[in-house]
Amino acid sequence: MLLPERHPDAAPPGQVIASHYRRCFGCGVDHDGGLRMEVIAGEGLTMLATFDVGEGHQGAPGLAHGGLLVAAMDEALGALNWLLMRPAVTARLETDFRAPVPVGARLHLVGRITGMAGRKVYTSGVATLGPTGQVVLAASGLFIQVGAGHVRQHGRAQDVDRAIAAGDSGLRTEMNP
Repeated sequence: MLLPERHPDAAPPGQVIASHYRRCFGCGVDHDGGLRMEVIAGEGLTMLATFDVGEGHQGAPGLAHGGLLVAAMDEALGALNWLLMRPAVTARLETDFRAPVPVGARLHLVGRITGMAGRKVYTSGVATLGPTGQVVLAASGLFIQVGAGHVRQHGRAQDVDRAIAAGDSGLRTEMNP
């Protein structure tokens, strides 16, 4: 397993990694109930993101829902694939919950690509509570790069057509690798 090279056209360090789809639950700006996460490209093969846990994210009273935290980590680690400028889908995501996350908390997520073998991209990340820095979540993920036509083949046709017409950046890349 080797470390891939960052694509020369990838977002430079400090710049937002653009949402791949405006209606994405994780990063989409046009998803009213979504997480609306913003992921920032880091140095090399890393990213930084923040996520504010709100009232609508509760599982138990006053605490974030675990599945929602996994979704936030999936979004953050998945965004790493845009540093390679290749669309990929989640194949596996292992998550260790280290501490409860209260509503009102701001999570800081840090992730990196740890290796690549063929179309398999391996990642790892942690989520910490600001301002304490306590690790509340740790994860490792496996993403599989997909080729042109993956979304067209498996997605609902009217949604794919609308997204492409709207100019969603990730879909342009996916449809024209």
